Order: sequence, then structure tokens, then C-alpha cells
Amino acid sequence: MDTRKRQLALQRSARAHAPAPRQGLQAAGAVLPRATAQPVSPVCVPGPGQRCEHPLVDRTLNVLLHDYEQTVRGRFEAIEDVLRTLSARQHDRDFVEQAQALARQRLDIEWPLAALENAWVAGVDMAALHAHAMFATIERCVRLAAQDRAPWMRRLPVQAEALQACGVHTLDVSPCADGRLQGLLPFVLRTAPADMVSVKAYAGALFDVELDVAEWTQRELERLCGLLPAAQALDYLKVAVYHFSSSHPRHEGCAAHGSHDERAVTAAIDRLHALRAAVDNLYGVGAAPLVMLLGVDTDLDALRIHLPDAQGRLHADRFLDAAALYRETLGLDAPTAQRHLAAAVDAHARDLGGVLTRVPGHDGLARLALLWLQANMSQIEYVIQHHEGRYAVIGHDEAFVCVGDALPPLQLRNQYYHAHLDTVEEGAADLDVGVKIFTALNLRRGLALPVLVHFTYSSRVPGARQRAIERGQRVAAAVRARYPQWDARGLLHCRVAVSDRHGTETVALVDEPGGLSLHGH
Repeated sequence: MDTRKRQLALQRSARAHAPAPRQGLQAAGAVLPRATAQPVSPVCVPGPGQRCEHPLVDRTLNVLLHDYEQTVRGRFEAIEDVLRTLSARQHDRDFVEQAQALARQRLDIEWPLAALENAWVAGVDMAALHAHAMFATIERCVRLAAQDRAPWMRRLPVQAEALQACGVHTLDVSPCADGRLQGLLPFVLRTAPADMVSVKAYAGALFDVELDVAEWTQRELERLCGLLPAAQALDYLKVAVYHFSSSHPRHEGCAAHGSHDERAVTAAIDRLHALRAAVDNLYGVGAAPLVMLLGVDTDLDALRIHLPDAQGRLHADRFLDAAALYRETLGLDAPTAQRHLAAAVDAHARDLGGVLTRVPGHDGLARLALLWLQANMSQIEYVIQHHEGRYAVIGHDEAFVCVGDALPPLQLRNQYYHAHLDTVEEGAADLDVGVKIFTALNLRRGLALPVLVHFTYSSRVPGARQRAIERGQRVAAAVRARYPQWDARGLLHCRVAVSDRHGTETVALVDEPGGLSLHGH
């Protein structure tokens, strides 16, 4: 993608108060041309005097989320602008002072002096500065996360109480590791982060069945011991999430499945069925968790919901389509639109011959499907109003790679690529996909591949923090060993961070060696 196309992509949602966008970044995905200033979406094509305004959309929430997106994305997009300015000034006599002033003003960081002092002789190591700024910006976004999210967090329609009302004590979501799904919870599903919600991303949504059996077992033990509030009559729900591109179905779909949408759907279903079979085989028939399959059109953020039939089977070709339901209910009043969505869910459940439940007569999964469908109406319109009907960059445009555990404070479309793993060996396929993406995004242009190695620990377990740090350092060393060609050229930069799942320390960057936190928590 050339500079002009990238500029057009960045201008898709620019506002007068927004930070200046990055210039000239070549994204790995295609950019769709903008022939008109009017929103154009396959979901809504308004006629004369008509508007794409759905009765069930929370427009105030959409504005708040858009402000959040602009704020967070702007912090990362400013990095390349600053580096371009530094590149032009690196031979000035007062370069160090200029560089530090610019970093403080634009990025709220400081550069390591060693990276600047000899710039006039050998030039600035732009890859090193890029990586330093990236990790500092991650830390800054995490530090400010509560403040950034406060305006909209409680306004999200699917809170923990709503999940419990649908019969769920634990929501375990495994989306594809693709960065386009990183905004899944707060944006696509409008679901608030909570202790009962877990996200573990895998390339192709191919989650680890054995690991999920172990995690289900732990949560069941906690439930039986009474450690999960109000959970005695509730269930564990496992959700896998595939993705597809309606405009480029064979090119911008899931890389792990060769952009073959049918394979992505079938593979995710197979994993969910395998999980249920494993738990039933280990603990007795009827013990298996509830399951659901979701699909996301990453061009539009429109949702597909595959409910399990009464026997727990999922069907690739039978789903609720939020985009179609948006079109069908556009122009209705809110109560009528709600009744239409509820009728669609009921009809789908009857078509399946009933929906999986452990309690006869309980319609928890159908109720959750209705909640997510209604919430997704707002996200479909969010893309229409704030991204001209379809995302300008429909492919990859991530800023960094995160391996290990996800970053709950930072959930935004295409912000980072996440590979859930405990060791590089077990997550090699996922990591390779991420490096392939960043070869096009950064490495071929001489910019860094920033890899954040992040693990959580429990402060209730003696020594857990240090063990998490040591695990992170082992993984970081293994990442460097796996990609020696980039490491040798100074383009692969790894940092380790840890978070306390039972305390206040969140994504604390650690020094190497020694594991000392760079920031107080």
C-alpha cells in the first residue's frame, strides 16, 4: 500500500481534536477506496431522505467508544510521526534536547540517552526507538485504562449480572488471534470485562482442548467450594469465535485457515465438540460445559451466532445473522424491533429442535444470543457512522504482538496480535502467523517487531510473581532463538510484563535481567 492510500485510510475517522495520524505506514491488508463522503455499507443503503439509524442503537455509547478509539489509537499512531521528525533532525547539534522535548510533548515518554548521544556519528537506531516507544505507550495505555474506559464501561449493555441472568457463571471466549478481533468484547459484543470473563486467543480459534478441560475443572471446583458468588445453579460457557471478510472472502479471512471460511467454521466447531466430549468422557455424561460459536465479519463487525441444538451440536450453516436482522428491523420503532429479534431467536431455536441446556425449560443461551444480537446493532451502526460503512483497512494493521496472556485493559480492533501460550514450542504456529503479519507491516521497512511477553500470576500463591517473570524471560529467549534473522539485525525486541489476577499490579514491565518492575504499582 502506498503512502497516499495509507493517508486515506487514516483519515477515515479523523476529527479536528484527534492526534495526527501516522504517515506512510504500509498495512498488510487491503484498503478500500472512498468514493463518497456518505457512509456506504452493505448492511444499510439508505434511499432519498433516509438514514441508517436503527431504533435499538445506543448512539451515546457509540460516541463514547469512538472517543476512546481515537484516544488510544492516536497514542500509537503518533510514534511514527515522531520518528520521522527525529530522522530529519538527527544531525542537529541540539538533537538530544529536541528529541527528548518531542517525546515528552507528543508521546509522554523519554528516550534512553544512550540511543541519542551518538546519533550524529552513526545515525539513530530507529528500530530501537520504535520498540522503546511502543512498549512505553503500552504501559501508558494500561496505566490510563481505567480513566479511558470510565465514560462507557458501565454503559455496556452486557454486564456480569446479565451473563448470570442468562445462566452463566464463567464466560470463556477463544477468538482467533487475529488483531481484527481484539475489540470483540467491548465493541462487537458490548460485553463488559469482568472476573468471570476470560479471553484466550489462538490462531484460527483452535484453542487447546486439554488446557480448557483443566480450566473448566478448576472453575467447577471453585463453584462447588462456593468461591464463585451466586454460581451454584449456573453454568460454564465456552465460546469460539471465527472471522471472515465479506468483501474479500478468499483473501482477508483467517490466515491460519488460508482465508478459507468453511474450514475456519468447521475447525472451530470440531474443537467445541471435542471439549464437550472430553469433559463427558472424564467426568460422566452431562458434565460438559455449554458451548456457542460466533462469527464476525471483520469488514463490518456484524455478528453471526451459532446456537447449539438440544444435543449440544453446532451447525456450520445454521446461525442468526445480525446484519440481516439489522436490515429487517431498520425503520421500526424500538419495541417492534425488539419483538422481531426475539421472534427470530425463538424461530431459530425451534428450527434446531431446542437449544442446549442443563436445566429443563431454561432458555439461557437463547436469551444471551438475543442480548448479543441487540448489542451488535449498535456496533454495526458504529462502523456505518464512524468508519464510513466499512473499515478502510480491512486487513492487518496491528501495532505489536502479545504472547502469553491477553491484555484486558487494551481491547481495540487491530491494536495487537495475540498468541495465547505457555511455551513457544506449543504456540509456535500462532506466533509464526504473527511474525508473518509483521514482516509486511514493520520488518521489511526496517521498523521493529515489538513482542510483549505477558503472564498473569496470583499474589495469593507464594513466589508466583517471580515464577511468572522467569517464565516470561524463558519465552522471550525462545522467541529470539526462533527468529534469529530478525534478532541479529536488531529488529526483534521483546519485553516481559506480569499482572496479578488477584491484586492491583497490571501489565507491569520488568527489566532484564533481574525482573525489577520499571513502574510502581
